[in-house]
Amino acid sequence: MTELIDSSGPDDREENVRPGPLWRHALWVVGITVLGVGLGWASALFRIGPEEYGLPSVAPGAVWPYLVAWTATGLAAAAALRAAAARAPVYAAGRIAAVLTALGTRLSLGWRPEALALGAMVAAVLTTAILWCVLALRSGSRGNHGGRLTSGR
Repeated sequence: MTELIDSSGPDDREENVRPGPLWRHALWVVGITVLGVGLGWASALFRIGPEEYGLPSVAPGAVWPYLVAWTATGLAAAAALRAAAARAPVYAAGRIAAVLTALGTRLSLGWRPEALALGAMVAAVLTTAILWCVLALRSGSRGNHGGRLTSGR
């Protein structure tokens, strides 16, 4: 019964190295990206609460350039996180990639930023994903997997 409550055992699926064939990694990257862009787009289609308190709904104008930009950004962020997860345990790689992509998509569709602001948002997302990978790879190279010291097996 206690193993259901205590998930810090060696079978913890949250922080495992994820080796496997390339097609599985590519499918994961595409799936996470589609999920993130889809959630961002869906959340931009409606507004909760009064207009002056909430994020604006989809601004008028072309949607496709922003969706393409965030799809490319999501693919890059998810690929970096998945590549790191193939070498060392990465905590919540899928959630991080999906949330960063969804937030960027939602903000872009609500305000339609200029190219410079969009580039800054993209750079922030990619920097966050890369820093997450670096932290995971550094702790993975030391043999410290999720705060647990492990043997060099």
